[in-house]
Amino acid sequence: MTQTDWIGFFGVTILLIAYFLNLRDFIKKDSSAYLLLNLSGAGIACYASILLNYMPFIILEGSWTIVSAIGLFNHFKRATK
Repeated sequence: MTQTDWIGFFGVTILLIAYFLNLRDFIKKDSSAYLLLNLSGAGIACYASILLNYMPFIILEGSWTIVSAIGLFNHFKRATK
């Protein structure tokens, strides 16, 4: 496996851990932990896709990163009210 493969594997693993923890009710989908895991996992997977120059996954993971960042921003905005 190349370094790019390991980077992508790491990012996807973080996303799967977040999904599994949510399915098992260890974390809620609107919690900061879940949103942070999604943000970091998608960001890392997007970076690996950029290194591979594979546009479909750059768009997918980039969108996931942006949506997670917006969700995290809204989460902290609600918490400060």
